Amino acid sequence: MKHQAGFTLIEMLVVVAIILIIAAITIPSMTAAKVHADEASAVASIRAINQAEVSYMAAYGGYAESLANLGGAEPCTRSSTTACILDESLAGGEKSGYNFAAVGSNPSDGMSQSYFVGAAPVVFDRTGKRLFCSSDKGVIRVDPNTTGSTIPPDAEQCAGFKALQ
Repeated sequence: MKHQAGFTLIEMLVVVAIILIIAAITIPSMTAAKVHADEASAVASIRAINQAEVSYMAAYGGYAESLANLGGAEPCTRSSTTACILDESLAGGEKSGYNFAAVGSNPSDGMSQSYFVGAAPVVFDRTGKRLFCSSDKGVIRVDPNTTGSTIPPDAEQCAGFKALQ
């Protein structure tokens, strides 16, 4: 009679149980890490939008009317409606799990004299938790978003947010 080598059913079940326990421990922490990474990307994107607005102001004498005016599809031709300053995904309003909105305001001679930008998670508690915003003053503000909103805040809401530390 030959001796068969291999694993018993019990041994296989123990290995599967250990793998499931490890997965149950690590998956929530990976989700939290993704949320933090998406929030960090949202702050960096708002900084990029602030810089793009300053460049737009220098080139066209006013701030962009909308976020789309700061971007443009490749190949991009520079104009006041497609400034080619931001990448297409961010100018399109969504990047790294966050929705973005930017609007110009206080028009004078056909150009906006101020602007506002807001960011909210695409899926609350999965791609991000907090709301972010900024204006032509360049201060990035943050709100804990206890309501679970997925709509970028407006200028009025932003005024009540705390400055990012």
